[in-house]
Amino acid sequence: MAHRRNEPVEGRRSASRRAIVASMGALPLLAATASFARASDAGSATAAAAAVIDPSATRQTIRGFGGMAHAAWIGDLTAAQRDTAFGTADGQLGFSLLRIPVPEDRAAWSPDLATAKRAVQLGAAVIASPWNPPASMVETFVHGTQTNARRLRYSMYGAYAQHLNDFNTYLRNNGVNLYGISVQNEPDYAHDWTWWTPAEMVRFLRENAGSIGTRVIAPESFQYLKNMSDPILNDPVALANVDVIGAHLYGTSFGNFPYPLFKQKGAGKELWMTEVYYPNSSDSADLWPQALDVGEHIHRAMVDAEFQAYIWWYIRRSYGPMREDGRMSKHGAAMAHFARFVRPGYVRIGATANPAANVYVSAYRGGGSTVVVAVNKGTAAVSQQFTVANGAGSSVASWLTDASRNVASQGTAGMSNGSFTVALPAQSVMTFVIR
Repeated sequence: MAHRRNEPVEGRRSASRRAIVASMGALPLLAATASFARASDAGSATAAAAAVIDPSATRQTIRGFGGMAHAAWIGDLTAAQRDTAFGTADGQLGFSLLRIPVPEDRAAWSPDLATAKRAVQLGAAVIASPWNPPASMVETFVHGTQTNARRLRYSMYGAYAQHLNDFNTYLRNNGVNLYGISVQNEPDYAHDWTWWTPAEMVRFLRENAGSIGTRVIAPESFQYLKNMSDPILNDPVALANVDVIGAHLYGTSFGNFPYPLFKQKGAGKELWMTEVYYPNSSDSADLWPQALDVGEHIHRAMVDAEFQAYIWWYIRRSYGPMREDGRMSKHGAAMAHFARFVRPGYVRIGATANPAANVYVSAYRGGGSTVVVAVNKGTAAVSQQFTVANGAGSSVASWLTDASRNVASQGTAGMSNGSFTVALPAQSVMTFVIR
């Protein structure tokens, strides 16, 4: 999206941010059937139903977690901040995806290059989204009460596809192979950029997107509105020329996360969440336990929506995963519980999603390990048993975020008959890596 942004931007003004705020939701101690945390951490733990992890029940392949860099609007990440964002060591976010803009002016293509190159060096994939075509390709029209709305002229569709191709070639020639490029950022919330109707998006995909030399992402609706993506899925020619159905989740209710039509017609395509901040852009990212909302949001994006990617808006921002001083925020810690441990190519597997009230569990398999992420939003500790079907794994390492700790290692313990029990501290996130 672009915000965006009900926020000031240093130097030059960015597009104003939407006022839509997600309204959903509010909106350790391990044992094997052994224990490995201190009782003082858990207090009196409430027993929960066992969470069964089933590696044979495979779901979507995960492409990664990440955020947006936009040097022209908020300044570039520093060298140290790039490493914090895309590194996987303690204190780092572990991001494996970077989203950058496609500037309309090719003279402005270089500002995000250094961050993109470093992200690639650290193993991340890069995607790009345009806010506007070059000015010469745009015409104005009346859109509701907006008398100066912008849209791409039909006669310029071919030239616009070449513009996207040229950006892809520029990056490739400078050491960055784009994973994919979007047709348009938020074509259905474009008061400050370029509007596209569903029919226009389908026409471009049918007639022009096939010439683009990297994966094509569309439609990036600001609120995962299916009226933007249904026509793509229902048009075989347009669908053949798109690789990733991209969506944003601004104000999207959890009830609208599932996408039955994609399950029906999206075989061979990927489903990505390419931008969000949550729950708003006004509160500090270090508010606790409010930051647990981010953990639940990612859980639901993975489990309910079955997205393969989760990309935050600005990486470095007061409400983002990285604070302005370059350190991980509480929002960032919640993301790192997924990003550092659930790596690209891992597959989500079956898990009891809600073994207790306010407890959210998801599981993933890859690299010879099973990764389990558990979010406890409740105000009491929960004694949670995890059982891995077929008894896979003999040891489990864990990490914890709570009011005073960020992704802090809790050590390694053994498992007994494929099970271990943990006292999930009140208002915490834990990640378990089973080997």
